[in-house]
Amino acid sequence: MPLSDHEQRLFEQIEQSLSEDPQFANAVRAHDPAHVTRRRLILAGIVTVVGIAVVIGTVIAGGDAAMWGAPIGAVLMFGGLILGLWAQRRGTNVKLKAVDGKATRTTGSGSKGAKPGGFTSRMEERWRRRRDNGDIF
Repeated sequence: MPLSDHEQRLFEQIEQSLSEDPQFANAVRAHDPAHVTRRRLILAGIVTVVGIAVVIGTVIAGGDAAMWGAPIGAVLMFGGLILGLWAQRRGTNVKLKAVDGKATRTTGSGSKGAKPGGFTSRMEERWRRRRDNGDIF
């Protein structure tokens, strides 16, 4: 059902006042999935570059520094790459949806539900039959 002229004007006024509010814009931007993913990817890149710098620096320094610095740098590089892959994968699966006026975020993780003829549902059916027949123990 279309909005009346009065409702349309009120809606435009509310929209205008919200667009001019910097605190509201920052709050919305902080929870935007694309913004969060971008921030995590930047952090992952920084950690990876720091890890590479630590490895190169300790190899150049040589001596005892290479003994503890190279493994730490390698762990930082690996951790940064894992963080980047995790952020990228999680960022592509995030969708915002509104149900009954409440916004929820689905990440694609967790159980997706059993398929009607899938392995899980067959095992559950077997378990129910055993339990009903008293064949459990």
